[in-house]
Amino acid sequence: MECNYVLVTTLLGFEKTCASYISELDPDAKVSPRPRGFKGLVLVEPSMDKWELARLVEERVPEAEKVVVAEECSEPNPRAIAEKAARLAEGRIRAEETFAVRTNRRGRHGFTSVDVNVVVGDAVRRASGASVNLSNPDKVVLVEIVQDLALLSIIPGSKLYRKMRPGKRPVYRLFRRISLVHMPYLGPLESARVMGRRVGREVQTFEVGELVVAPAGRVDAEQLKSFLDGLFEGIESRYRIQEKSYGREVHRVRVYVQDLYQLVRERAGETIIVLEPEGEPVSRLGEELYRLLVESRKRVNVLVGSREGIPSGIYRFADLVVDVAPGVTISTDYAAAAALIAFATILHDRLGGEEQ
Repeated sequence: MECNYVLVTTLLGFEKTCASYISELDPDAKVSPRPRGFKGLVLVEPSMDKWELARLVEERVPEAEKVVVAEECSEPNPRAIAEKAARLAEGRIRAEETFAVRTNRRGRHGFTSVDVNVVVGDAVRRASGASVNLSNPDKVVLVEIVQDLALLSIIPGSKLYRKMRPGKRPVYRLFRRISLVHMPYLGPLESARVMGRRVGREVQTFEVGELVVAPAGRVDAEQLKSFLDGLFEGIESRYRIQEKSYGREVHRVRVYVQDLYQLVRERAGETIIVLEPEGEPVSRLGEELYRLLVESRKRVNVLVGSREGIPSGIYRFADLVVDVAPGVTISTDYAAAAALIAFATILHDRLGGEEQ
C-alpha cells in the first residue's frame, strides 16, 4: 500500500483555516479538513516530498498542533498494524533504546486503543529487542487511526510534550504541609460570596493541607456565612474537575474557622509566614524558605490578609514576612496563589527527586 500522507491535528474549528494554509504551501496536494467527518484533523496527500511539506507546515502554520508524517499505512486491524510497526522498527529502534506506543483511535472499531498498544508494543519489542518505557521513552511509535485508515510513524520521545518529564518535580506534595490561614473577605453579601468562591477554587487548585478562615475578633455573622458558602462552592467545583482529570488521588482541602490571634498563640513554635508588602522580597528568601518549608518537615502556616492586611502585631511572631510582588497590591483572590507559585518557583530546583 502506498503511504503518502501527512496528518495534521488542530484546534476544533480551525480545520479549514489550517487546510487553506497547507494548500498554499503545496497547491497540488489533496487536502481534506475533517477527514471522514472527524473534527480537529486535516489529512494531506502531498504532491511534493511529504517530509519537506511537514517541515514547512511546522515552520509556517501555527494553527497546526501536531504534524505526523505517515511512514507506513495499514488497515485498521491490530495484527496488521503490528506487522507494519515491527517492520518499521527494524533498524529504527535499537536494542539499547526504550520505546512506547501511542495510539489515537477515531471511529468505531471492535478494539480499543489499549488493545493496539499492547499488540504493537509486543511486536516492536520482539523486532527491535528494545524495552518499553511509558514515562520517558527514547522513541515513540505513533499509531493514528482515522476510521478505515491507520497511519504509523516513529518519532523521538523528546518531541512529545509532557506535563511531567525528567527534571520536573511535582510540587503539590509540598503544599500538603501548608496550612493556609486566610482572613475572610467581608462586606456586601454577594461580594463576600463571590470572593469566597474564588478563594475556594484557588486553595483547592493547590491542594493545601488545610484552610483556616481566621477573622480578627468579632465579625458580622451573615457576611462571614456568605464568604464561607462561596468558599465551599469554589472548593467543591474545583475538586470535581480534579477528580475527573487527574490521574492520581486528589486531596480535598479541609476548612476550619478560628480567631486569628488565638491561632497564632496556639501554633507558637510552628513555622509562621506572613504575606504582606512590608516584608522582604520573596526572591531574596530562597534559603530561608527551603529551611522552613522543606527541611523542617513541620506544618507551615501561611497567613494571608483580605480587605485588611494581617495585623502588624503578628509580625513579631512570624518566622518570615514576605512580599511576593514588591510595588504591586495583589487582590484578595490572587494573594494565596501568587505566594504559592512564588514559593514553588524558588524551591523547585532544590526539591530534587525526594518525596516532599
